[in-house]
Amino acid sequence: MEQQGSQPVLSQQEAFARIRLLRSPNIGPISYRQLIARFGTAAAALDALPDLASRGRGPYRPAAADSIEREVAAVRRAGARYLFHDQPDYPALLAELDSAPPIVTCRGRLALASEPCVALVGARNASAAAVKLARDFGSALAEAGFTVVSGLARGIDGAAHEGAFPHTIGVIASGIDITYPPQHVDLQERIATEGLLIAEQPPGTEPRGRHFPSRNRIIAGLASGTLVIEAAPQSGSLITARLAGEAGREVMAIPGSPLDARALGCNQLIREGAVLVQTPDEVVELLQSFTGAPRSQFRVGEGAVDFDYAELAKLDWGESRADLSTDIANLLTNAPVAVDELIRQSGAGVAEVHMALLELELAGDLVREVDGAVRRAG
Repeated sequence: MEQQGSQPVLSQQEAFARIRLLRSPNIGPISYRQLIARFGTAAAALDALPDLASRGRGPYRPAAADSIEREVAAVRRAGARYLFHDQPDYPALLAELDSAPPIVTCRGRLALASEPCVALVGARNASAAAVKLARDFGSALAEAGFTVVSGLARGIDGAAHEGAFPHTIGVIASGIDITYPPQHVDLQERIATEGLLIAEQPPGTEPRGRHFPSRNRIIAGLASGTLVIEAAPQSGSLITARLAGEAGREVMAIPGSPLDARALGCNQLIREGAVLVQTPDEVVELLQSFTGAPRSQFRVGEGAVDFDYAELAKLDWGESRADLSTDIANLLTNAPVAVDELIRQSGAGVAEVHMALLELELAGDLVREVDGAVRRAG
């Protein structure tokens, strides 16, 4: 890439190679970032993929160039644009996530993502009172200068968008050209026109169950705080809250009656350390004073092992890497485990373990969870 001032200028060829790299089999946000760090450009990483994946069950074939050409044409037809992780207008808070999407497509006012953001999420089958509350909170928070981020689902999400409009960001689990749920076709188009619509999946992708946790991490990553208004236990809203906590953001919840199953998730969050809020002013006060050290004690985990992705570029490619990949594979089960734990148990260097995991992922032997944990494939 060329340099213009302090920002890299992405050539059309490298942009195309990046899209192709991310769409190639077994490549996710983390492995993408590691490959770019190791080889410098997406074009070089594409050339290296077959060798890196040589321990797999068959020859590795990156995404076909003609399929990427069709994707690019579909993005243009949708009136959308690509946004890459190292471009200056990529949202700064989202970029802090280790699993930040390297490439998204978007429509609308991208500047909204650079303003102070708060995520409002909750139940799809929300009560009438909670829907009104979400609309009122969305309106008040937008008036206070916040961009309201949500997932365009029925219930709480839709009400939050409507209340905050047009100061709102919708993050969808489908391609940028797909509306879900269908009853939000007008709302999604309004957000794409006057607010901001963001999609991580390629155009034409219908929403699948596995896409929603990935969407939720973007919602949490864009905002300095996530407010859950009404949610049942083990709901997608609680996934968003946990991801916000893991990212070091504020986690807030509105309490509800213990007799209402739709309030039990919020009450559970508060019991586990989320901040109890009852008015928009309390959210504003909490987030205006946010300095990166959340007041909420929700999900305080162990310290992570520091890792500089540039260390991948310094690795010596010797025969020992195959042995380490085998050792790491033997430590994996179907239960997700933190990479930090694998580093401790293997006794190997941080960069070496990350590269071994990358090889296992390319071979189809490893799956990364949305929170960065890994497990055996299958």
